[in-house]
Amino acid sequence: MELIRILGANTLGFIRSLGAVSLFLLRILARSPAQLTRIRLTVRQMYFAGVLSVLIVAVSGLFVGMVLGLQGYTQLAKFKSADILGYMVAASLLRELGPVLAAILFASSAGGAMTSEIGLMKTTEQLEAMGMMAVDPVSRVVVPRFWAGVLSMPLLASVFNVAGIAGAYLIGVEWLGLDSGVFWSQMQNNIALGYDVLNGLTKSAVFGIAVTLIAVYQGFHCVPTAEGILRASTRTVVASALCVLALDFVLTAFMFAG
Repeated sequence: MELIRILGANTLGFIRSLGAVSLFLLRILARSPAQLTRIRLTVRQMYFAGVLSVLIVAVSGLFVGMVLGLQGYTQLAKFKSADILGYMVAASLLRELGPVLAAILFASSAGGAMTSEIGLMKTTEQLEAMGMMAVDPVSRVVVPRFWAGVLSMPLLASVFNVAGIAGAYLIGVEWLGLDSGVFWSQMQNNIALGYDVLNGLTKSAVFGIAVTLIAVYQGFHCVPTAEGILRASTRTVVASALCVLALDFVLTAFMFAG
């Protein structure tokens, strides 16, 4: 009976948290039209969330592509199919690895930073001060960061994909001696813009919504102490990674199954 009670309490807590996040998302969307008059706030947050994450995303994508190129060539060569290395790497990156790994990297860097920043503003009572001055903290603080994360995520995923393909080219063509024309022609002939590229960008946009929403929610509702900010940042990274992986399965089932 104790196990059933614990499972029930955890289930109710999860449903309660999901409802609170959903209501917070509706609150953000309701205040988003006013952000059109303050577009500079969103652009500024895109610099902190997106531009400052380009380096880690590009370097990670380069090495992931190099590993894919090396492992893919080794395995495909056993079946005399090394010519399709370019297609294999591009399909893997565009459909799965690019959006998923870029989202996890984004959550660990920009997502945690968003949570800490908003949590620090709450700890130092800056959010309460905005309310005293008749300034909505959600509209001023949360909405620009939310849309900056949503808009930055597809761009970061694209950077990851390009860097990964470049890494696979360096390994497969420059090091292992695969023909350059075959590498690019297989990719060009088999990768479809709508099926592979657009579906991958759609995935990354959904991941951006999920990761950024978790980050701003945890920061806005954290306990206003140093320990509370630390716990909120940890929850942001863990919850974002799990959410990205779960959403990836659901989106893959709808987009690519059958």
